[in-house]
Amino acid sequence: MDCGKWVFYPRAACPHCGRVALEWRPVSGRGTVYSFTIVHRAPSPELQASTPYLVALVELEEGVRLMGRLVGVPADPGQVRIGAEIGLEYEDVTAEVTLPRFRALRVAD
Repeated sequence: MDCGKWVFYPRAACPHCGRVALEWRPVSGRGTVYSFTIVHRAPSPELQASTPYLVALVELEEGVRLMGRLVGVPADPGQVRIGAEIGLEYEDVTAEVTLPRFRALRVAD
C-alpha cells in the first residue's frame, strides 16, 4: 500500500510504508524555521565572501525538513526566530552547483 507521505532525503524505499517506487514531486516552497546556526568559516572558497551567513533547518508545509542558507536577515541570532515563515529559492553557487536557500517572509513573534 502506498501511504502518500512525503519523504526527504532521497532513499531507496519509503520509511513509512516500504514503497520502492518513489518519485520526485514539487513542493509548495513555504515553511518555517525549525532551527538555525551562523556559519563563520565557509566550507568552500565560493562561500567565503558571504561569511558570516545563516543556515536554517526548515520544516516545509509538506512535513519534511530541508537545510539551506537563510537570506534577507542579518547574520545575528537576535534577528532570527524559530517559527519564522520562509519561502524557498534556488542559488547558483557555481556553474555546476545549485543549492536551495530560504528567504524570510515574516519574522515570528
